[in-house]
Amino acid sequence: MLQDKDRIFTNLYGFHSPGLEAAKMRGAWDGTKFLLEKGRDWIIDEMKASGLRGRGGAGFPTGLKWSFMPKASDGRPHYLVVNADESEPGTCKDREIMRNDPHLLIEGCLIASFAMGAHAAYIYIRGEYVGERHALQRAVDEAYAAKLIGKDNIHGYPFDLYVHHGAGAYICGEETALIESLEGKKGMPRLKPPFPANMGLYGCPTTVNNVESIAVAGTILRRGASWFAGIGRPNNVGTKLFCVSGHVNKPCNVEEAMGLTFRELIDRHCGGIRGGWDNLLAVIPGGSSVPVVPADQIIDAPMDFDTLRGLRSGLGTAAVIVMDKSTDIVRAIARISYFYKHESCGQCTPCREGTGWMWRVLNRMAEGRAQKREIDMLLEVSTQIEGHTICALGDAAAWPVQGLIRHFRHEIEKRIDDYAANPHSESVLIAAE
Repeated sequence: MLQDKDRIFTNLYGFHSPGLEAAKMRGAWDGTKFLLEKGRDWIIDEMKASGLRGRGGAGFPTGLKWSFMPKASDGRPHYLVVNADESEPGTCKDREIMRNDPHLLIEGCLIASFAMGAHAAYIYIRGEYVGERHALQRAVDEAYAAKLIGKDNIHGYPFDLYVHHGAGAYICGEETALIESLEGKKGMPRLKPPFPANMGLYGCPTTVNNVESIAVAGTILRRGASWFAGIGRPNNVGTKLFCVSGHVNKPCNVEEAMGLTFRELIDRHCGGIRGGWDNLLAVIPGGSSVPVVPADQIIDAPMDFDTLRGLRSGLGTAAVIVMDKSTDIVRAIARISYFYKHESCGQCTPCREGTGWMWRVLNRMAEGRAQKREIDMLLEVSTQIEGHTICALGDAAAWPVQGLIRHFRHEIEKRIDDYAANPHSESVLIAAE
């Protein structure tokens, strides 16, 4: 269990002021100049030693990602871009950081930019986050006024920070689509290579990091890599923000140690499953793009990257969507499928055509108006989309469908049998609505 003294986000719920003076009292901006004086290499080595893995979903080691940036400038400026386009259904952690603890993020931007030789950073905020943008902009203005950032700041490292508001496209959460959007173009993913570390924003070396990954940097460096690495489980260390929604008694955002079990997370912070543990049907453990896991497999599973990958799902952004036995699981996945159909940028044929096709087939299956042979056909099509697109949206659309068929094929077959037995029954018509 994570102890209060180990919490990084001490104002997650906004009980205190998000302002600069209050943030300083909580430990932000403490000795930042001293950290910068230790040098770029020390910061990157310390981040590597901490074992921090990216909190945006992929779980790539953050220190390693920073080290990919060129050591010396070839004349092009370097950039840090912070991905605050939190559009994954179920995920609601970064908005709390921007609302209630924005100075941790701003300080993290300065430290990360210094480590990568960047003199400017951009925070790209999701279009729907209007209040969050105002809160973050207020904090940025405070930091400028206090000369904590800016061309001539007290840290002796010229640094500018820009808050950029997107227009509400899920695809802009993909790092290269985010860069395209930031440049004023359509948010469409780029082919890689070249990778952003070599050719990113305006054709310059760029690193794109999630809000949470950047916001924890200052505290990790202050308290030491070994402190962070001592929390959690091997290769899955540190604290993590979990967003628990769905059929629990008290949905919440909570900072916990990586690797606590699902049962501990729900009992300790969410007041248990609605209707008791026997009523649990399934869980989507990492936001809507990861495959669903049935109750018996997840109840005592540690909530970390490697364990959930072993269950053929993923921790993703740790957006835990809990579903009890009242859930129409086929319709729920069909609804998620509609989201990916709607949000596909249409650049790659498998995704553009496949997402709509999967949604239409799933919709019929939810009503029972399908053939059993179509289940395997749907699975096969999902594997033809997965891994065959420029970005991961194709995978994100395919995985929920694969998870449904893997664990709940019997549910789809039962629908088809029920419909075949009585195509005009009331239950089938209700499902159709």
